[in-house]
Amino acid sequence: MDTLNAVWSQADGVGRLVALLVLLMSVVSWVLIVWKAWVLARASRDLDEGLAALWAAPNLEAAQERLSAIDREQVLLPLWHAWRAPRDASSWAAHTQADAELTRRLREALQLSLAHLRTGQVVLASIGSTAPFVGLFGTVWGIYHALVNLAAGGQVTVEQVAGPVGEALVMTAAGLVVAIPAVLAYNFFGKLIGQAESRLEGLAHDLLQAQAQGQVQPQGAPA
Repeated sequence: MDTLNAVWSQADGVGRLVALLVLLMSVVSWVLIVWKAWVLARASRDLDEGLAALWAAPNLEAAQERLSAIDREQVLLPLWHAWRAPRDASSWAAHTQADAELTRRLREALQLSLAHLRTGQVVLASIGSTAPFVGLFGTVWGIYHALVNLAAGGQVTVEQVAGPVGEALVMTAAGLVVAIPAVLAYNFFGKLIGQAESRLEGLAHDLLQAQAQGQVQPQGAPA
């Protein structure tokens, strides 16, 4: 704490601005990490329970009711609603037209679900890649500022240089402290999102297959 106070008291406007930027990046990073961990944990449980409930449902109405109650993060319901959406009867006149329309709807619904799960990933990646350089810039500027002040005071000794330079290096450490959790969280969340994406793609494929085989009929489709 004393070191941080010394760094802050000796820094000029630029140095303090860099320190505040590193602090802001840290706060944003940890807020995203906590929020995304909560969202992805809920989504993972919803996928497990929702898919099991979907295929165990006795009919389409029961399946929709179960999904509505289970899917808290809205990752399964967009696909289900896209598949069950009423369609213009004329678009079902040709079987290939029907397949193309359903495929497009499911693809758009899949992208909607994945966009929700990927929220914040770009920010985490940006913080993880730039925080070390922001901290390094703060160190370089702090060393420059300290050396200018020492040179203005006359004779410079090793002892006089070591203190300010060591304190300036704290900014590099701060940048790494911010970047490392962001990078680790980004990679971990990316793995969870990839697993969810595979399962959602599997559901979309199963719905297409069920429709193609005539096992069930979406709303609005002629029998």
